[in-house]
Amino acid sequence: MSSWLLISCAEPALMLTEYDDDELLEFTVSDDTYYFRTGAGIYELQFYSQEILEVGFLPSGSESEMAAIRKMEEEVGTDGDDDASDDPAEPPEKQEKIRYQSHAVVMEPRHPAVQVEQDDERIQLHTSGVSVIYHIPDARFSFYYDGDRILQEHDGFVQNEDDDGYRVDFRISETEMLMGGGSRALGMDRRGHRLELYNRAHFGYETRSELINYTLPMVLSSGMYAVHFDNPTTGYLDLDSQNDGTLGFEAHSGRQVYQIIAGDRWEKIIENYTELTGHQPLPPRWTFGSFASRFGYRSQEEVKETAARYHEEEIPLDAIILDLYWFGQEMKGTMGNLAFEEETFPEPAQMVSELEEAGVRTVLITEPFVLTTSDRWDEVVEEEVLALDTLGNPAVYDFFFGETGLIDVFKPEGEQWFWNIYQELKENYGIHGWWGDLGEPEVHPDWVRHHGGTARDVHNIYGHQWGKLIHQGYERHYPDKRPFILMRAGYSGSQRIGMIPWTGDVSRTWGGLKPQPEISLQMGLQGIAYLHSDLGGFAGDVVDDELYVRWMQYGVFQPVYRPHAQDEIPSEPVFRSEEAMKLSKQAIELRYRLLPYIYTAAFQNTQTGIPFMRPLFFEEPDNHAIYRVSGTYLFGDDILTAPVLRQGKKEVPAYMPDTGNWIDFYTGECYEGGQRHWIPAKEDRIPTFVRGGAVIPLADLVQSTEDYSVEHLTLKYFFDAGASGYETRIYHDDGLTRDAFGRDMYEKLLIGVEPEAGDDDTGRQVTITFETETGDAFSDEDGFSEISLHASNFPANPDSVVLNGEETGFSYDPESKILEVSTFLLESGRNVLTLKF
Repeated sequence: MSSWLLISCAEPALMLTEYDDDELLEFTVSDDTYYFRTGAGIYELQFYSQEILEVGFLPSGSESEMAAIRKMEEEVGTDGDDDASDDPAEPPEKQEKIRYQSHAVVMEPRHPAVQVEQDDERIQLHTSGVSVIYHIPDARFSFYYDGDRILQEHDGFVQNEDDDGYRVDFRISETEMLMGGGSRALGMDRRGHRLELYNRAHFGYETRSELINYTLPMVLSSGMYAVHFDNPTTGYLDLDSQNDGTLGFEAHSGRQVYQIIAGDRWEKIIENYTELTGHQPLPPRWTFGSFASRFGYRSQEEVKETAARYHEEEIPLDAIILDLYWFGQEMKGTMGNLAFEEETFPEPAQMVSELEEAGVRTVLITEPFVLTTSDRWDEVVEEEVLALDTLGNPAVYDFFFGETGLIDVFKPEGEQWFWNIYQELKENYGIHGWWGDLGEPEVHPDWVRHHGGTARDVHNIYGHQWGKLIHQGYERHYPDKRPFILMRAGYSGSQRIGMIPWTGDVSRTWGGLKPQPEISLQMGLQGIAYLHSDLGGFAGDVVDDELYVRWMQYGVFQPVYRPHAQDEIPSEPVFRSEEAMKLSKQAIELRYRLLPYIYTAAFQNTQTGIPFMRPLFFEEPDNHAIYRVSGTYLFGDDILTAPVLRQGKKEVPAYMPDTGNWIDFYTGECYEGGQRHWIPAKEDRIPTFVRGGAVIPLADLVQSTEDYSVEHLTLKYFFDAGASGYETRIYHDDGLTRDAFGRDMYEKLLIGVEPEAGDDDTGRQVTITFETETGDAFSDEDGFSEISLHASNFPANPDSVVLNGEETGFSYDPESKILEVSTFLLESGRNVLTLKF
């Protein structure tokens, strides 16, 4: 094949010349960008760091290719003037960068040192991490990390035969397992599937779902790398569906760019990816408390009565979510009103205020659809905020709730109109958070036109843009406040706008529960760490208390604790059977006691992108046998859990990673790492373990995070004779101020544990140190102050317990092997506690 390519000549005119597609015409380095000019177009390579490489393609004849050619000619000079080199160079900051807009990437390239080697067969670009070899005869790239090949282009970027979009393919090894593609229930290894990239809901799914709301054009390999295809348009991700060793991406239209992300461990790969696409800001602390939610509360009185029931039963509650009945008495016909229904919610400001006084925040559902029967239809037409049809009129079509239009969130007028609604609700009623539903969008015909392109062009980015307008609205108008943004569909990088998605309308069955850990683990790998499920299940009218309780127990160890369901069967524990309520209450109370640990994991996510829920292969990246495991997972740095996902189970298998021993959170029993163990499935808890030698902080129980405090902490130390030194940090701030850490409004408690031999052959000791790190603007009135130490699996009655040089009280139970150290106050500076035995 051949194509026509505009090239520059020594003469001032431009002429057309025919070249073979695979022929390399020129290799140029310009402003830390590496251009490979071929007959088919120009490849543009840029290193964001030594572990992140971006490859872009500018097709022959495109405007972007013309701009790149002009830039290349400026670099090498083409006018034949021998004195051209004497002209003063243009400052680098004024040199044009040939870049497309990315909705995902926010990182500024760091331009690591690159060594270039070139001969007749290949051009090599080497960094201390990622390297590239361009094979000149077949015009293909191979990619390496730390000297090992991780990926190889197959055919490069190829236009589809019907000229509708393009594809790009890679060769992968026979043994690789592939993950990614967004929210789906397919098993942890998704190799063998061709995944549609089109955000779409799946109502009532169970053990298998090809697509659940939120797709992502990203693949992660057990070969320790990731590829992100930086194009939000609709298309497909092919994970070797033909079993021929091919990884492919197909797009309807748009930019032809991908990034390769590598690292020497999984934590580093995810840190690199979230640095590229942005870190999740820390949400308000009440995000991690207990929610009440259903489809839905039909009146102001029902909302208040539900909150009152929680308080009567002394079950902690931090927020209540109002579904669509807050703006209409009927399910259909009122969507788009976006104003409190006066008959059923006559005093919304008072309702919100009274709930807030009781420590309960109010969250409202909103949708991007405005029905023709809505009170606001004439308004949105007049203000021209809707997406359009092919004739330039407001696009109108049918879906479940009625005949509708769709707010064009890409249009400045649409964005401002929508934000005004949110601002009015916040200012007039004190609303605390926002739920954005149906934002795939759920019904989005291809013929609809947006300010940013066709429906197919912008469909997958719609939810991202919607969440972004709320996020940016808070930045402008409420710069000190953290928004709460619950949405079920987005795009790569939506974590940086604070999006909190969920796993959609899952069936209220055991089949619905089973894939929930897998879905969240997969999305956490793709930067979306807050994905969580409707606890108890959403769809259906099954009454199964065992299922409900097991789901609520699982919820303790996911990012957000939010039961939600169709209202045929109540989702709230206060309306379930006495036994189900009692067991659910125990789970919720554990959740609240674990808040220091959970909040610290959330802070860690803001800094590094590391998710709350982590697959076992984080501990053993070379153990391919555990890449398919999702039923046992890590929650934060030190907790391992194995939720009960099947009915009637008396035992649950749990693989313990070989990075150490694992101690039962409840009993103190020690389990050897590197093995699978069968754990009794007790009615009142799910199997939960702690890394041997670790410390887990527990707060005093409160009924709302409004009363949360770290002034007194119980530290559970899980002694392990085989464990080496251990360090951890507990993070604390006011739970409300945006970027409290960046503003120095924080405190950390630094804890170190050092087991060591004692003074003779039989004596031993454990030294535990405590030290606070306080930001300059932190108020120490509610900081770390008082510590109670509880040691599990402790082998013997201590000879002495010494705090800062003085003996202190303790008690020891030889049967349970539990050591309790008397509560003590932290002194300023470094505190040292020594346990001698």
